[in-house]
Amino acid sequence: MNIFKKPYSWAITFSVLMAAFTADVILDSFVIKKSYQVVANAQTLTQASSGTATEDSYKSDTLNVKLNQYRQNDTDIYVADVTLSGENSIKTAFADSTYGKNITEKTSQIAEENNAVLAINGDYYSARSGYVIRNGVLYRSSSAGSNQDDLVIYSDGSFGIINEAEVTADELLKNGAQQVLSFGPALIKDGSISVTESTEVDKAMRSNPRTAICITNDNHILMVVADGRTSKSTGLSLYELAQFLQTLNVKYAYNLDGGGSSTMYFNGSVINNPTTNGKTISERKVSDIIYVN
Repeated sequence: MNIFKKPYSWAITFSVLMAAFTADVILDSFVIKKSYQVVANAQTLTQASSGTATEDSYKSDTLNVKLNQYRQNDTDIYVADVTLSGENSIKTAFADSTYGKNITEKTSQIAEENNAVLAINGDYYSARSGYVIRNGVLYRSSSAGSNQDDLVIYSDGSFGIINEAEVTADELLKNGAQQVLSFGPALIKDGSISVTESTEVDKAMRSNPRTAICITNDNHILMVVADGRTSKSTGLSLYELAQFLQTLNVKYAYNLDGGGSSTMYFNGSVINNPTTNGKTISERKVSDIIYVN
């Protein structure tokens, strides 16, 4: 008997095939781990100088960190004020020291593996498209398209905001890009707020945990994490985050992966309250971090 002569058989077969295809896409996108490149020089990037630490500060010959906590819009906001000197710079690290897909660890784990004094979650590059340049190495040159604004941290420590439709990853590398983070949007450009009250990331809720990185002047960086989704901390919209950062006189501010990923690690501990659902306080595993040591 030919099953395709039965009523609805084509529809049933098509539905089964589509379900199988969808499951395969979901597994490939979010579950199946793929290792593309192990970062061979990871150890040379993680040498940390000895310093003096307190509950809310760290000081060495090349690094000065001071933690501050703010309360705004019914939200707890953690700001790490970072001053770099000498040849010290902002660094990044992949989960398991591997560039790949669906390779993840907690922010605190990656931080500890890289001797980080201070770390925040990065842009979760493995779940998104766009340029990936980390510690002066180009890993992905395919563009996410004309709407993608990236943060570039150059070899001299300066920040810049670029659009992927206007410059290639190879050109950025030749121009001295050390880190290119592809999440966004840019929150502040040249001291002015660059988002509107209606700007959001994909389908994110308006009030969310947030992570951002900012620069005020040469070698003076702010790493920022806002709690959210709990009765204690509502969370911030992108515009509210930009408004807050503008009060800190930042020149550039860039939005990183937020929600359950938003995590700040300092001196061996997670200092904020990361949560995905607002019920359980726990870290989400991520693909990368930004750190100093």
